[in-house]
Amino acid sequence: MIEPLHLSFEVRCSAAHAFDVWTARIATWWPADHTVSGESSLAVVLEPRVGGRVFERTASGVEHDWGEITVWEPPRRLVYQWHLRRDGADATEVEVRFEPLGAGSTRVDIEHRGWERLGADAQRWRDANVGGWSTLLPHFLGAAG
Repeated sequence: MIEPLHLSFEVRCSAAHAFDVWTARIATWWPADHTVSGESSLAVVLEPRVGGRVFERTASGVEHDWGEITVWEPPRRLVYQWHLRRDGADATEVEVRFEPLGAGSTRVDIEHRGWERLGADAQRWRDANVGGWSTLLPHFLGAAG
C-alpha cells in the first residue's frame, strides 16, 4: 500500500463557510493551471450530492470530468473519486473534513488515498500530487479567509 497524503491547516472562518467555498464556490478559487484545458475562462463545477460530478466546462461548452462525489455531509465532510487528467477507472479518493475549532476558526483535514489503483505509475502520481496540493491550497485559503 502506498501511503495516503495527509494535509491539515486552519482557516479563519466557520466550517459552513469553508465547506461552501470548497464546494459551491470552487470556481472562484480553482486555478486554470490545475485543469485539463488550462483555460482561464472555464467553469469548475462540483454538483452538491452523492453521485454528483466534479468537472470543468470550457467557454465553448466542452466538459472534462474530474471525479464523482461519494460522500456529501455538509458542512463537515466531503469525499470524492478523483481522476483529473486520467481515466475514471484510475480514480484516487479525496476526503475533506471541516472541523470547527471555535472562535470562528476551522481545521481542514485532507486525505488523498488510493494511489495503488494507478499501478506502476502510483508513486510518481502521488509525488506529483504533493506539489499539486501545495500550489492549489493557497488559492482556497485566500478565498476562504
